[in-house]
Amino acid sequence: MKLKLDFDPDIVAMIAAEVAAGERAVTAAMREAGTELKSAWRLQITGAGLGTRLANSIRSQNFPRSGESLDAAALVWSKAPVIIGAHDTGPLIRSKNGFWLAIPLPAAGKSLRGGRITPGEWERRRGLRLRFVYRRTGPSLLVAEGRLNTKGQAVVSRSKTGRGKVTAPIFFLLVPQVNLPKRLNLARDADRALDSVPELIVANWVGERC
Repeated sequence: MKLKLDFDPDIVAMIAAEVAAGERAVTAAMREAGTELKSAWRLQITGAGLGTRLANSIRSQNFPRSGESLDAAALVWSKAPVIIGAHDTGPLIRSKNGFWLAIPLPAAGKSLRGGRITPGEWERRRGLRLRFVYRRTGPSLLVAEGRLNTKGQAVVSRSKTGRGKVTAPIFFLLVPQVNLPKRLNLARDADRALDSVPELIVANWVGERC
């Protein structure tokens, strides 16, 4: 017995068209899910009082960058992952070597090495001594006697009369460790976005036929 199997060109075309429709549906669904997740994370961040600048650090990218694919994907990330991660997990922050945490105030300026300036670096650069001021309510302070320049930073006063000399708070002094409160729940929105993907694919696939 000899069997011969022929494919109807119309069936082949229908399958190809269905695959193409599926590629468009999956790609559109992933774009929507990625965009919705980015918006949800940004809304969470601003709602937590962390500001629009940090919220705008949330970015998204679709793959493939052009065209459609059944393997389409969306990537949502932050350009400030350390800050975002800290507010998402609420970690325990410890000072180095067991000393108190010194939080620089605007009058301290910035470190030449990047990041936060330390009291030791500040004294070396400014040529001023820091003085400890205990406060019963609120964090204690490290202050310096000098003047404020045009940038609002404390510098040595050259006035012989003491004109313009102030006692400027340079650092807050906090306890050796502090728990950063958890202010975000990024996994919750990510799970919602992931759960919405099948429905989005079906909606986009069916929408093509309407």
